[in-house]
Amino acid sequence: MPRSSLTSDDSSADSEPGSADAGDSLDSTLPTTRRQYLAITGVGLSAAAAGCASTGSDGATPKSKSSVTTDEPSDDRGITETGTEGDENETATDEDEPETVDDLPLFDAHTHVIPTEARGRDPLFAEQLVEWMDTNGVDRAVVLAFDAPEAYPVRAPSEWVLDEVDSYPDRLVPFCTVDPRDVDETDAADRLEHYIGRGARGFGELKMEMDIDDDRLELLYELCATYELPILFHTDRQMLRDEVGLPRLENVLASYPEVDFVAHAHGWWSHMSADVEALDLGRIPEGPIEAPGRVWELLAEYDNIYGDISTLGGWNALTRDEAYGQTFLERHHDQLVFGTDYLFPGHQIPHFALFEQFDLELDAWANIRHRNIETLLR
Repeated sequence: MPRSSLTSDDSSADSEPGSADAGDSLDSTLPTTRRQYLAITGVGLSAAAAGCASTGSDGATPKSKSSVTTDEPSDDRGITETGTEGDENETATDEDEPETVDDLPLFDAHTHVIPTEARGRDPLFAEQLVEWMDTNGVDRAVVLAFDAPEAYPVRAPSEWVLDEVDSYPDRLVPFCTVDPRDVDETDAADRLEHYIGRGARGFGELKMEMDIDDDRLELLYELCATYELPILFHTDRQMLRDEVGLPRLENVLASYPEVDFVAHAHGWWSHMSADVEALDLGRIPEGPIEAPGRVWELLAEYDNIYGDISTLGGWNALTRDEAYGQTFLERHHDQLVFGTDYLFPGHQIPHFALFEQFDLELDAWANIRHRNIETLLR
């Protein structure tokens, strides 16, 4: 909804998780440090330290702190167990106060599992995803589905995603999708209720060849409003299409103020700058930013749109002009979520370097790293 309509008791994006949610025990505690996350999820602190000291999932050697190389473990993320039974109270007080950005939980809002080889890349299963998370200091991750046939060379159906992540309820948070071309209103509602009952806590990745305000999508938007599901969507020149300036997206945001949308991919991030051409909606623009673009304006005007910084599109938006990137993070940290779009074993991810490349208050980093996505989850 437009920001001007916000009131102090607005809670449209902060609903209580349903009783069927697999992550209830973790969300209800609202941990503020990685140590608390690790304790709740059952990941041993010493094991986390060992994982973070190993090489990345592609077998590469970790690089220096100044590098933006991907898939490497963050330096010194491991936390060793200290204290004894006698000084438990004293150490617990210290643990409640994060001192550095690496002490904050890290929640990846955009990952995948893929059932078969695609584009010459190996499949990615939940076990491998969790191993990669351990290596890179990721505590929890949203796992997105691909039900539309054009979303990826192979489908990752919602039912399969729910089966695959079932063994990791405290680490992996499943989302679901429904292709509106395959169902009527009753079928779509029945499927969503089924997926929610199995633990789905959001809708995505919404990625198909139609306009973002296509009439066929209205059913999905209305159902997500009813079931309080956030929608993570992909927009570019082919998928959920829009025009320069994002007028179709703005129409959707205004029409469905009760739905939280998380924007992803080139069509969104190309609008980091005001200088946008039609071709930019399907590619990564280069060069410095001369003036803030529509992304800044939509985040300022609407409280139901968030930016997913995953993929090279999100990385480029923040790093192509670091002065603008710094200002953007300072101004909009309450509407940004950390994401990687980890898609296949060995996928190179630069985003872990952001925490050293930019200088934010810990409270702002906490929003980006975990608070915002936690608030959005059903």
